[in-house]
Amino acid sequence: MKLRTILAASTAVVLAGAASAETMKIGITQNNVGVDSYQTTYEKAFIEAADANPDVETVVLDAGGDVARQIAQMEDLIQQEVDAIIIWPTNGEAVIPAVRKAKQAGIPVIVTNSNIAEAGFDFVASFSGPDNITQGARSAEIMCDKFKDMGIENEAQVVHITGQPGYTTAIERAKGFDDRLPEVCPNVTVIETQPGDWNREKSQKVMEAFLVKYDDIDGVYAGDDNMGVGALNAAKAAGREGIIFVGATNFAVGYEAMERGEYWGSIYQSPVDDARAALQTAIDVLEGKDVPFLNYFDTPKITQDNQGDFTKPVF
Repeated sequence: MKLRTILAASTAVVLAGAASAETMKIGITQNNVGVDSYQTTYEKAFIEAADANPDVETVVLDAGGDVARQIAQMEDLIQQEVDAIIIWPTNGEAVIPAVRKAKQAGIPVIVTNSNIAEAGFDFVASFSGPDNITQGARSAEIMCDKFKDMGIENEAQVVHITGQPGYTTAIERAKGFDDRLPEVCPNVTVIETQPGDWNREKSQKVMEAFLVKYDDIDGVYAGDDNMGVGALNAAKAAGREGIIFVGATNFAVGYEAMERGEYWGSIYQSPVDDARAALQTAIDVLEGKDVPFLNYFDTPKITQDNQGDFTKPVF
């Protein structure tokens, strides 16, 4: 059996030759590979995992952050009669009709990394990825513990930089943080929340505005380290010291900033594990195995105190 991995940035995919009858044909439509190094590494790991399996043929697509393009890609994969579809949703609400259409066509859908909205759960075979609410809660615990060590848990003020609005991961991480922080540090105040859209440069500008607006900022929570380091860069440029930065996906830049003592903590999450888990979940579903609906992999806390226990992220 010959494996073919087809890369395409649009919905037009031309397949050369015919796959063996036993080959599982799995399509994936991703969110936005070019937006950050996590997604770039995920795609590479996914392709490598597929290439290593002679029973798998893949069609790899990228929506470029465009909901309409992702819906069109879903339609294209349905027309190609793939055996399963993996979707990394650009928007958890907007993709539900396309996911429902795939189910109606008898094609199981696996959602990867960021879940769709609950209204679409009936149309999904399984979700494979991190527990983003738990990640947000753990980030709140990291920040609270640090404030307690500093003796400012009764007065600290925090700003919150979220991911892309409407994106399930952003919503869930924010919820986990916002729900957990008052439980562990009831006197800490979140003074403002603004989106950074997973973008370092935008997050730096958001932080610049926060620094102008607020004389007293003790902590910054960002939905991932890419945004968190953008906020850190703004603080450094403004000469504002003593701010505790906490993220919710440890990027290499966050790990390096932790080594320098500039960034306090994050949540350790591997895009390689993420990609491999999604592909394996799709294979397990197609092989009729018992797969949990919420198929989480663990994402532990990482801070300056324990980062030596973790290897530097490759993204």
